[in-house]
Amino acid sequence: MQIHGKCDPRFGAVKDAFAANFAEGLERGASFAATVDGKFVVDIWGGDANTSGAPWVKDTIVNVYSTTKTMTALAALVAADRGEIDFDEKVSHYWPEFAAAGKDDVRVKHLMSHSAGLSGLDAQVPLEAMYDWNEMTQLLAAQAPWWPPGTQSGYHALTQGFLVGEVVKRATGAKTLGKFFRKEIAKPLKADFFIGLKPSEFGRVADLEPPPGAPPGGGAPPGSIAERTFKSPPINAAASRTKAWRVAEIPAANGHGNARSVCRVQTALACGGKAFGERIMSKAGAARVFEQQTNGPDLVLGVPVRFGLGYGLNSGEFPFAKNPHTCFWGGWGGSLVLVDADARVCCAYVMNKMGGGTMGDMRAGRIAQAFYSAL
Repeated sequence: MQIHGKCDPRFGAVKDAFAANFAEGLERGASFAATVDGKFVVDIWGGDANTSGAPWVKDTIVNVYSTTKTMTALAALVAADRGEIDFDEKVSHYWPEFAAAGKDDVRVKHLMSHSAGLSGLDAQVPLEAMYDWNEMTQLLAAQAPWWPPGTQSGYHALTQGFLVGEVVKRATGAKTLGKFFRKEIAKPLKADFFIGLKPSEFGRVADLEPPPGAPPGGGAPPGSIAERTFKSPPINAAASRTKAWRVAEIPAANGHGNARSVCRVQTALACGGKAFGERIMSKAGAARVFEQQTNGPDLVLGVPVRFGLGYGLNSGEFPFAKNPHTCFWGGWGGSLVLVDADARVCCAYVMNKMGGGTMGDMRAGRIAQAFYSAL
C-alpha cells in the first residue's frame, strides 16, 4: 500500500497508523493532515476513490457529513466576531417567523449547542426536502421544540445547518450560507472545501461506501427523541452520490473537502483566528468556541457530551487531548477534525469507506493518538 504526500519525519508514527488502517482492510481511500503552529507537518493520502479502482489523489474530495458542522459553526463565529450576530440574542431577532410554536425565547447559542429542541421535524418529509432551503427553514420556523430549549443537548444531526445557516444568512445579508463560507473563510485560507458543490467539481469526488447495519437512529426506541430525529428528515448514504445532494446546501451534512482543506480552515481556530497569513477573526472571537453551553447526556446520541459554541469540547468522556482548550467534531462514517488551541495544532481525517459511528471512529482515533504521541 503506497501512501502519498508529505510527512515530517518526527511524525512517522502517524503515517504508520494511517497505513495500518489500510493493511487491516478498514479503508478504501482516505486522507489525513495536521498543522502545528500554523504549518503543515502531515499531509498524506492513499487508496482508491471508488470501487472501480480510481486512485485517491492529491485533490480528491469527499462528502464529510457532520464535519461540515464545524465549517458552519465557524461561519457563525466569524459573523459574531464582526458584531453581526449576538449568540445571546433571540433567534427571532434575526428571523421573526422563528418565534412561532413557543420559540420566542430560543437563543442563537441554543442552535449552536444542539439544545434548541429542534433535532427533527413532526412533519414527515422525505430526504429530498433537504434540497429545498426555503422548505426546510419554513418547517423549522413552524416546529415546536421537543424539550425545553437550553436545558440539555439533543444532537441536531441534519437540522442544525439550516438553523444556524438561516441566522447567518439573515444577519449578514449573504445570499446563502455556502457563499458566505466560500467568500469569507475558504477563499482567504485557500481551502478546497465547499458547502454546495458545482457540477464542474464532480469528477474528483470520491464515492462514499454506505456503512453496514442500520442507519443512525435505527436501533433507538420507537417514539424516542433519537428515533424521531432521524425519522424526519431521514438520511441515506447512497444519496451522497447524486447530483441533487451534492449541489444542495445542507450545512450540517453535505460539505465536500479533504483532510488538507478541513485543516486549512480549522487551523485558523487553532491559532487564534489567523492562519496562512490571513486573519479571519480576532483572537477573542476564536476563543468563544470554548464557552461551555451544555454538559451532560445527549438526548439523541445517548452519551454525555460537552458542547461549546458549535463544537464538542474536551471532556472526561471524550478526552481527545490533555489540553483544556480542545474542541472537535466528527462526521457519520468516520471523518474527524480536532483543534487544540493550547498547543496550536489541528488535525483532520476524511475517508470514503464509512463506519457505523455518527461521531467518527477508531480509524481516526488511532491516527490522532499517534499524532499526539509524536507531538
